Amino acid sequence: MMKAEVLSYTLDFKQPAGTSRGVLRSKQCFFLKITDASTPFPVGWGEVGVLRGLSMDDVPELEGQLFWTAEHIHWGLDRLYAANAQFPSVQFALEQAFSHLHNGFQHFDTPYSLGQGSLPINGLIWMGDEAFMLDQISKRLAEGFTTLKMKVGAIDWATERELLEGIRKSFSPDELILRVDANGAFDVEQALEVDKVLSDLAVHSIEQPLPVNDREGLAVLAAKTKVPIALDESLIGLVDQESRSKLLDDIKPPFIILKPSFIGGWKGADQWIALAEERGIGWWATSALESNIGLNAIAQWASTKGNKLPQGLGTGSLYTNNIPGPHVVSGGEISIPGDLQQDWDLSALL
Repeated sequence: MMKAEVLSYTLDFKQPAGTSRGVLRSKQCFFLKITDASTPFPVGWGEVGVLRGLSMDDVPELEGQLFWTAEHIHWGLDRLYAANAQFPSVQFALEQAFSHLHNGFQHFDTPYSLGQGSLPINGLIWMGDEAFMLDQISKRLAEGFTTLKMKVGAIDWATERELLEGIRKSFSPDELILRVDANGAFDVEQALEVDKVLSDLAVHSIEQPLPVNDREGLAVLAAKTKVPIALDESLIGLVDQESRSKLLDDIKPPFIILKPSFIGGWKGADQWIALAEERGIGWWATSALESNIGLNAIAQWASTKGNKLPQGLGTGSLYTNNIPGPHVVSGGEISIPGDLQQDWDLSALL
């Protein structure tokens, strides 16, 4: 008989992580555990990757919905996925857990999933004072990253500009790709001024330069800026094809960024990709600070797409108590070597 339970777990950051929504020291997550002795793998794990203050399903009803989902696990994946339309992180957890029951650790049959390939990723520079950010930049470069993603609009633009200029003086665009993420920090006038600087520095892209609610301004920037904009937070909360299509048609962004925990898992991300590719819009995937379980599910899914752009999947080493996993980050790439692969064992942690 198929059964399910919900388990809560708190991930502790190795060091405080500065974001546009404050400083994170810990992150609560939930795991959906399905047991079914009739499947190839008797236990299936899925991570509910909700991020407080940002996820669509960061609502008081989330935990109740999780327990309701566990009680109705006999409904199966398709019916429960539809029943959780307003809870995209639960949808993703269901996809992971049911896949795990049938496929084990290897969700997909790709060279990456089989431990025979790797994915390029960007190195992330967290928000903080100038000294802290400079230290991170030095570490990411020493680790061999050839793409860096830096937050802007967080401290002050003059300091952030100096940091970017300092990086570019040492590394040409051929040697190092620079991405920036504004998390909606600017208005249109500011963003156009920032674009002049970023263009001179050959920055690859700027994520979410304006707040989500300024679609008109985002459309202006998409048409005018030399540095391509990439929509991130703008995708949150759009759960049907019509609203997703309208966003892309209204703004016409050069790129979108896919966080499966925010947009309905693999299925939701696949729909976004189909809509984007119909319109000539590029994309890459990124994690939403999940544990290694969610990170693994995103990376394996991304490996099925043949996307050569660096993905945002370098978050596995953030926590002191992450779920043990086989992921290796080296030379700006993530891999899961075949000799290190093992199924999840959470019994000692939960």
